[in-house]
Amino acid sequence: MRHRVAGKKLGRSPAHRRALFRNLVTELLDHEIVRTTGAKAKELRRWGDRMITLGKRGTLHARRQAASVLQSTTVVQKLFDELAGRYGSRAGGYTRVVKLGVRPGDAAEMAVVELVDRPGGGDEKKAGKTGRGGRGKKAGTKAGTKAAAEAPKAKPQRRRAAAGA
Repeated sequence: MRHRVAGKKLGRSPAHRRALFRNLVTELLDHEIVRTTGAKAKELRRWGDRMITLGKRGTLHARRQAASVLQSTTVVQKLFDELAGRYGSRAGGYTRVVKLGVRPGDAAEMAVVELVDRPGGGDEKKAGKTGRGGRGKKAGTKAGTKAAAEAPKAKPQRRRAAAGA
């Protein structure tokens, strides 16, 4: 039973997990949107909400706590100057997780974590979703057919005869 155990282990050591989420939360606050797996997204939501809460406090101690987690001083400045003012009247729930479907390579559930009320919000396509179920330009699509017709034909490579055959 996992009573009173917060967070997921994600198959990583504690140091690796902390480094992963420090990088992810720094990128989330910098770009205001991050594309990652579903399990990481749910945990990243906790880290992001905590950082914005520190930014809303605005004290020197809160700034030092945020700086100990975030990887960039410019992101710390953005957190305390811009994001704290934007979410000053909001009581919580500063981030949103939008599920994108499965990744073609390993069928991992993908999701986007974004800040609520961000400028240009709701554009998951910029975060990496193609809009065709994860497929790129393939021969079955119009764009793929046009690109295939315009591409020059490559010469087929000859196979070497097997040594000793």
